Amino acid sequence: MGGISFRTRDVDEAREEIDARYYANYMDVIDAQKRPFAARFDTVRLGPLMIGDLSCGADVRMRFGELGAFHLNAPMSGTMDVRQGTGRRVLATPEQAMLLDPAGDTFLDRWAGDCRSLSVKIEASALYERLEQLLGRPPRGRLAFGSLLDITRGPGLSWVTFARQVAAGALAGDGLATHELVARPLQEALLNGLLLAAEHPWREELAHPGGPSRPAPVKRAMDAVRARPEHPFTSTELAALARVSVRRLQESFREHVGMSPMAYVREVRLERVHEELSAAAPDEASVTEVAWRWGFAHPGRFAARYRERFGETPSATLRG
Repeated sequence: MGGISFRTRDVDEAREEIDARYYANYMDVIDAQKRPFAARFDTVRLGPLMIGDLSCGADVRMRFGELGAFHLNAPMSGTMDVRQGTGRRVLATPEQAMLLDPAGDTFLDRWAGDCRSLSVKIEASALYERLEQLLGRPPRGRLAFGSLLDITRGPGLSWVTFARQVAAGALAGDGLATHELVARPLQEALLNGLLLAAEHPWREELAHPGGPSRPAPVKRAMDAVRARPEHPFTSTELAALARVSVRRLQESFREHVGMSPMAYVREVRLERVHEELSAAAPDEASVTEVAWRWGFAHPGRFAARYRERFGETPSATLRG
């Protein structure tokens, strides 16, 4: 992991740097007479996160397609005015950061010339995987953050301060943040912290852990599925492995896992598809073949569920 300090007065060079570090984009200076364009981009990659201290000097507007990743902008000064998809306009200020979704075309209508922003890109699959590890089960439904995060106090302020400190240490090149024994725990801490600080459907559950542990029959069934997700499990077979009736297993899964046993099987298989596509080269694998191998016979439904789960299409994972 290393930091990159980039400086330019050329708009095309700045656009290319944002493309290389973050997302493909179109950039245009709104009023070149008001302030001279002078981009200052300090960026650090930390595993699934790209953390940047970014400013442009002049007012600019930018246009992106779908980001394909979660993104946080937390201005240290000035403002950023953003629209995404068909959603409402969101204004990021030194008091409130904005959180953007992987899906939906994104328009930065005005990035003020006096705006210096902490800009963090978070890989959607890594955040979903971290959420699952913290919950102890695959999350049902889409991870949707509230669009604004209070960064004047509490968890929001703590997370932004922590991210800036990590980035500063990595940019310096001689801090513990660059050591391999420290880098991964820092990544997990940043992912954990964001999931605790921002509003989303599982925030309260994460903030107040310690509920009752799963009963042994549920654990036996889950262990069997994770050991052989390719096996054509049925509810009857899982109940036999769990040593309870089908009805009792279904009731226990809904209570302790939040889904039915067969839904859990599908979620685990979806993880395996993602792992296989992430590891394969585009010319070595086919999305359809991989999905079929893991039991997904309906391409349309599979693609929709995959995108909901990982924030990108299966083909995008394979290309990445």
